[in-house]
Amino acid sequence: MNYPLFLARRLSLASGGRKTSPAVRVAVTAVALSVGVMIAAIAIVLGFKREIRDKVIGFNSHITLYAVPQEESEDNLITLTPTLREILDAQDFITDFSLEASIPAILKTSDNFKGVYLKSIQGATSENFIKENIRKGKFPDFSKKENRMKTVISEIAARQLGLDVGDRIETYFIAGDVRVRKLEVAAIYNSHFDSYDDIFIYGDLDLIQNLGQISEKQGTSIVINTDDFDRVEEYTQTLQNTFNTALAEGTLYKFYRVDNAMRRGAGYFGWLDMLDTNVIVILTLMTFVACVTLISGMLIIILDKKRFIGLIRSMGATERKVRKVFVYMAIRVALTGLLIGNALMLAFLYCQARWHFIPLDPDAYYIDFMPVEFNIPAILILNVATIAIIYLCLILPSWFAAKISPAETMRYE
Repeated sequence: MNYPLFLARRLSLASGGRKTSPAVRVAVTAVALSVGVMIAAIAIVLGFKREIRDKVIGFNSHITLYAVPQEESEDNLITLTPTLREILDAQDFITDFSLEASIPAILKTSDNFKGVYLKSIQGATSENFIKENIRKGKFPDFSKKENRMKTVISEIAARQLGLDVGDRIETYFIAGDVRVRKLEVAAIYNSHFDSYDDIFIYGDLDLIQNLGQISEKQGTSIVINTDDFDRVEEYTQTLQNTFNTALAEGTLYKFYRVDNAMRRGAGYFGWLDMLDTNVIVILTLMTFVACVTLISGMLIIILDKKRFIGLIRSMGATERKVRKVFVYMAIRVALTGLLIGNALMLAFLYCQARWHFIPLDPDAYYIDFMPVEFNIPAILILNVATIAIIYLCLILPSWFAAKISPAETMRYE
């Protein structure tokens, strides 16, 4: 029979006639608070990473392919030739790709103007991203001819030019010569990425190709999505090597440059890496607080249970068995704190994920609410690691309990 476990389960945590010792309540609270803060730190940082990554991908896609001019007279347009399509289709990691085009433009009102790029939206990933960030109006279906002269502009451009949904604005396009079109504002978006919002408006690919006097198979880039963004650097290098080999073998006659969202959004991802450091500091401090408080609480309980220790030692309990009793008691307290901390924090984070009641300053954080992401494996690992660290830290108070002799306890009686 494992009597140390039996005694630890039956032994009261009360002290001085109270239902529960104040030291135990403090220890449970400290563990619950520490675990809750650690779960929140992980969930919030993962939420930030997801939101920022999705925004960078929304503007850039996973991988972008460009044609590199070899001569000054050569343009930088890329043509989706059958050979190029065949190479892209042969890559197992590519889920979809499409031609993209952009053209510099000037939006002009009666008293103001703004320089932007009119950019096409091809592929479900980019389209869904813009739709999620629409603040006014409705995203037009550019596959329909009646929407060809419609555009989606940013909230920054709308505010600077005094535009609203339904307004028509003269737009000057610069592609060799200057062309003027009146575009209707179909929707206004705001991604809180001012560096992108300030320069991009969106429109029909056919319109951009017509204004740039290029064919339907030409654009300024090819946007590519992969099956795993975490391996985008590996995929980028693989694709670049493939194009270099095809060029050397004479399959291709043009040099192509492969870029990805990680490189183009390096500043944003660098900021996220700094958050990782903050999380490590928080996890370390909270674990330290939980362990110190739990150790202090258990030492108080041990002093309160000296008579019990003397009794079981006089009945033949070894030091090892006494240590086990108090280690089990401490784990009992720690598990109570863990359960309370997990339940309260997960409920809080669920409410935040559903209703976004905690706002953020988008100018500082690129998002207007505190994002959270539930990563069950990470939460389980955090709990298991916390229990393991607490267990190791309990060696000191359990050793102290085991050293109390029956004769010493009798002197206190």
